[in-house]
Amino acid sequence: MAPQASSISAALREASLAAAVALVLALPLAGVRLPSGAAEPLAFRPWWVVAAVLAVFVGRFLIALHISTRRPRAFAAPPLFDRALGAMTPWRRWIFAGFIVAVALLPLMPFADRRMIDLGSLVLIYVMLGWGLNIVVGLAGLLDLGYVAFYAVGAYSYTLLAIHFDLNFWESLPLAGAFAALFGVLLGFPVLRLRGDYLAIVTLGFGEMIRIVLINWSDLTGGSEGISSIPAPTLFGLSFTANPAAGETAFHQFFGIPFAGVHKLIFLYYLILALALLTHVFSMRIRRLPVGRAWEALREDEIASRALGLNPVMVKLSAFGIGAMFAGFAGAFFATRQGFINPSSFTFIESAIILAIVVLGGMGSQMGVVCAALVLVLLPELARDLAGFRMLLFGAAMVAIMVWRPRGLLSHREPSVRLGDRAGGAP
Repeated sequence: MAPQASSISAALREASLAAAVALVLALPLAGVRLPSGAAEPLAFRPWWVVAAVLAVFVGRFLIALHISTRRPRAFAAPPLFDRALGAMTPWRRWIFAGFIVAVALLPLMPFADRRMIDLGSLVLIYVMLGWGLNIVVGLAGLLDLGYVAFYAVGAYSYTLLAIHFDLNFWESLPLAGAFAALFGVLLGFPVLRLRGDYLAIVTLGFGEMIRIVLINWSDLTGGSEGISSIPAPTLFGLSFTANPAAGETAFHQFFGIPFAGVHKLIFLYYLILALALLTHVFSMRIRRLPVGRAWEALREDEIASRALGLNPVMVKLSAFGIGAMFAGFAGAFFATRQGFINPSSFTFIESAIILAIVVLGGMGSQMGVVCAALVLVLLPELARDLAGFRMLLFGAAMVAIMVWRPRGLLSHREPSVRLGDRAGGAP
């Protein structure tokens, strides 16, 4: 489709406005170079400003022109990318199974080093958190900006149970999830009548309250200094230490192999993979149960749901509680993986990243969460060598996704319930 004169003029207006904003920002940020010493004067770099303004003008003009001339696709079939990964087609199951096998075999590959395995564990933590928040935001439609609070409750619950009550990881894990679910229900009660932005503000305040309590309750949580020497999990009683305590057997001693620190990383990788898959299976199963369909009904229209006899109080509380439970599991794993926790690990930016993973991947899409976690977690880490341009590349990737995939990477998802075929075979 050839661009019309009106489309070109509208694109020029938008590009000019964006260039004016870029000029205001580029003058102090790129146009002035601060002196490194007292005798060195300020250095003005006008060509940097010109290059930045021209880049913004041309980029915004091309994007606006592309959007204005794009053909509308009303009632069109979902894109191939969505059909391949977003829908529950038979061959999509094979794709998902192949992806799981590849992820499971990653630590055993010859090119897998300690950094790659550690990055894989980090991505899986955010995938698990994204799937947990997807229950609250994607299925129930409740905007939660304080999800990191349940993550912190799980981490500190596991740490305190392991240190003060001498419970191992497997005994503390369900208790950490239960405590986080309890806090989710406690948060749900005050916000039952709130929706939209008001709900987001209250949950944001709840997250900050938990962080401030962790800082000020120093007798229990260690305050800003945090808690160190957190016990690590064992594999059926086999520890991953070079010199185990008296009466204990180490992993390398039991199997008769030389000690290697990577064994612990591989074990932790498979542990978080198992927890993430458990979260995925639970989410896919529960969304087909009556409570899952009640979440989706509440998301679409709360008034109609109430008229159908649903109890919005119980529906919201169940969503908050179950979503918080998985955050508690992830928090317990985070604590044992790090061996040290403090309140600085549970700031608002963590909630923002988890929410961005859910929204960027596509509301309610399980595979979309995986794709978004790979983009949001791996991209900044892989671009760490670019120093000052690292976050610039990250922001450019986010803008590109918002332009070309405004509804998320996988905006199409499988319905929770399908009507069966008729007796005659017709759908």
